[in-house]
Amino acid sequence: MDKILVTGANGQLGNELRDIDRSGKYAGRYGFVFTDVAELDITDRAAAVAFAESERPAWIVNAAAYTAVDKAEVDARRAELLNAGAVGNLVAAAEAVGAGFVQVSTDYVFDGRIPADRHALTEDDPVGPCSVYGTTKWQGEELALAYPRSFVVRTAWLYSTYGNNFVKTMLRLGAERPELGVVADQWGTPTYAADLAAAILRMIAVTDGEASERADGLFGLYHYTDGGVATWCDFAREIMRLGGRKCEVRGITTAEFGAAAPRPAWSVLSKDKIRNAFGVEVPDWHDSLARCIQAL
Repeated sequence: MDKILVTGANGQLGNELRDIDRSGKYAGRYGFVFTDVAELDITDRAAAVAFAESERPAWIVNAAAYTAVDKAEVDARRAELLNAGAVGNLVAAAEAVGAGFVQVSTDYVFDGRIPADRHALTEDDPVGPCSVYGTTKWQGEELALAYPRSFVVRTAWLYSTYGNNFVKTMLRLGAERPELGVVADQWGTPTYAADLAAAILRMIAVTDGEASERADGLFGLYHYTDGGVATWCDFAREIMRLGGRKCEVRGITTAEFGAAAPRPAWSVLSKDKIRNAFGVEVPDWHDSLARCIQAL
């Protein structure tokens, strides 16, 4: 039975991967090794390589990242260490044992400007990060893609029943306040981390099921979010509705909200490539949000 080594296992995506493991969907096919900083310091290359050589995973899924977007502007060294340096270390670990590697990235690698035709951004659209966070994640992408057995999966607006996220914050504030201002001039797609976890494991399983030549052709860069388009204000209003909150959500501008790091105005990602290559299901964000809030 092949092993899948997961880093950042205590985060949103890591915990959703744990849930899939517990569900038994891949029982008999994959055994999972879940690690976080207590078990494996991914900023230590020697430790990462030694751990891989000990466990001999067939795949490494890096679900760890520095995601404090505003804090990264003043803590660039730490962001680069986790979002780029650690990726290089895990690539070295994967290479040492011939494992496949999955790196999770972000819409922040783009410049965030709204395209004139408002098209969903594809894997071929040019990058142009305008924040420290986005720059370090792009550096991580480059390090991952230099290894020929790597997937890079860009996602956006991630939430879960686990950890701290926008959904939980809105539910809490919606219970405390009669009114809330939420940004209405940034567009993207809310993404349930459970759906992203399922998509990643589907990619791995399909790749393993292919003949070697076909499998090698599958590696590379992909986008995955849930389906549809929304603003953060739309997202918040749906959270209030599904969560039974009476809080009124009014739209505000990015400038009114204010933030240390610039935010993308356009984070709508095309899922055509991942759908065509792997048959990945892309549920509508409204449906996935309903599932998450029901689970909460």
